[in-house]
Amino acid sequence: MPELERWVLHRVAEIDATIRTAVESYDWTGVYAAIHNFCAADLSAFYFDIRKDALYCDRPDSLRRRATRTVLDHLHRCLCTWLAPVLVFTAEEAWGARYGEPAGSEARGADNASEADSIHLHDFPAIPAAWRDDALGAKWEAIRELRRLGTTELEAMRADKRIGSSNQAVVTMALPDDQAGLLSAEAWADILIVAGAKLEAAPVAAARAAVAPGTKCERCWKVLEEVGRIAAHPTLCLRCADAVDSGLVCRAA
Repeated sequence: MPELERWVLHRVAEIDATIRTAVESYDWTGVYAAIHNFCAADLSAFYFDIRKDALYCDRPDSLRRRATRTVLDHLHRCLCTWLAPVLVFTAEEAWGARYGEPAGSEARGADNASEADSIHLHDFPAIPAAWRDDALGAKWEAIRELRRLGTTELEAMRADKRIGSSNQAVVTMALPDDQAGLLSAEAWADILIVAGAKLEAAPVAAARAAVAPGTKCERCWKVLEEVGRIAAHPTLCLRCADAVDSGLVCRAA
């Protein structure tokens, strides 16, 4: 899996360890606050924001998109079971939205009741020990700190009305030697959600943002100079043209 997905699974393993400790000690202090912070800060404001581009625009068979869908499946199972003891009905509804209403539900009907499931019949998922990677966790904490340098520049451009979306910008990450190898320029573009990124050496970490040259791709909305290079798809970038030409059909997870 890509590193970003492995980092999410590492965070899942950390939360799981916290929950299992609470089960053994009967002390749930701070557990649901930790889950809430995971959902709000790690997932909604970071991982989901970054990977929605891959879900919407990558080829259905791309490794990145398939890895994202796999992680979403793990997240759904873990969050439903973790939250079931305290959000009883909400967890049941979230589980039933994917796997069917609980057995005996009138909404399902007698014919389908045997196919239904309930979150309250499941234990917490067994989390593989290999998901826990403290070194990777520390690396991505450093990446997220550096990312804030870029997002601050992007917010300033939005405030000045120079861009409407981060996909209309290019960010240059100026990094010292010990941070230069954290991510490639392409990976920085992904996590900053910009049209492109550049790397350069500097004694102190800093970031600059500029308006991206090129034309807006009507499918992924990134401003790229490559848009229109393929005659059959004059309004698409190379990635989107390839996805459209793949002939593959996206199916719901």
